[in-house]
Amino acid sequence: MDVPYIKDKLNKLEYEFLRTDPHLGRNILILTTAGSIAYGTNVDTSDIDVRGVTIETKQDIMGLSSFEQFEDRTTDTVIYGLKKFITLCLNSNPNVLEILGTRSEHLLVITKEGQLLRDNVDLFLSKKAIQSFGNYATAQIRRLQNALARDNYPQAEKEQHILNSISGQMDHLKRTYKSFTDSEITLYIDQSNKEEMDTEIFIDISLKHYPLRDLKNIYSDMNNIVKDYSKLNHRNSKKDELHLNKHAMHLIRLLVTGTEILEGKGVNTYREKEREFFLDIRNGKYSYNDVFQMVDEYERRFKSAAENTSLPDEPDYKQVEELMMGIYGKILL
Repeated sequence: MDVPYIKDKLNKLEYEFLRTDPHLGRNILILTTAGSIAYGTNVDTSDIDVRGVTIETKQDIMGLSSFEQFEDRTTDTVIYGLKKFITLCLNSNPNVLEILGTRSEHLLVITKEGQLLRDNVDLFLSKKAIQSFGNYATAQIRRLQNALARDNYPQAEKEQHILNSISGQMDHLKRTYKSFTDSEITLYIDQSNKEEMDTEIFIDISLKHYPLRDLKNIYSDMNNIVKDYSKLNHRNSKKDELHLNKHAMHLIRLLVTGTEILEGKGVNTYREKEREFFLDIRNGKYSYNDVFQMVDEYERRFKSAAENTSLPDEPDYKQVEELMMGIYGKILL
């Protein structure tokens, strides 16, 4: 699937929001392919995923309105407001850093300000990538393990798998949203009063003056893990195999990309060197035992890169702020 085809598709009615939404249109700084096309792992049946960055309106910046991101689920399009985008980049969020690391030929829209962000991607990189990429990879491992926990597992053991997956994401949730302590949001397993369940996951929440939208997003992220597990246990064998292979491929891709960042090689979203290898994993060339052995090796490399990285503990907030103010200044003047 070539970029001219994608650009032509973006001119169709289904993407009309790119031109008509008041937060998009000429406000878009970066628009790029995402997902398998951006990674180089797409196949004939792959969807078109689009990601981007847009600058907020004057009303959003100076007035009472606010804007964080635009999402169109039908076309799998997500476009972040500049402030939220930069905040996520400062936390080394893999999904947004990928936007700054796509190939230039995969760019669908790029302005001078958008290119400034891409040229200064190193300002956002820090040792925070150890946790963010590590947690993402761990989450993928858990999902793969959960998927292999077939229906003949006892219900209580399945529930423990789900709790492990959610617990593995807690550090990521604390960084992405307003932080909270373990005592403020506590997850645990107890006896269930539901007929179909022996045990189930419960949550205790004790928060004060906590942003409602952040709490909604935390719940949504947790709920997605539960839903993903449910989907994995209601699948046919063919879809099961394809789904698991895709999980395995993305797990190793995350570890490879994260390792390069920690080694000071920047953000390289397109995996040209590993492309055929990743496609072999996706197509089921390797057994799951082989995949888990590969995971062990790539985790070892990641940990070695983490121990020896020369990245700073924190990103360069001062320079990022100056970059951010320079971009905003152009629309406020």
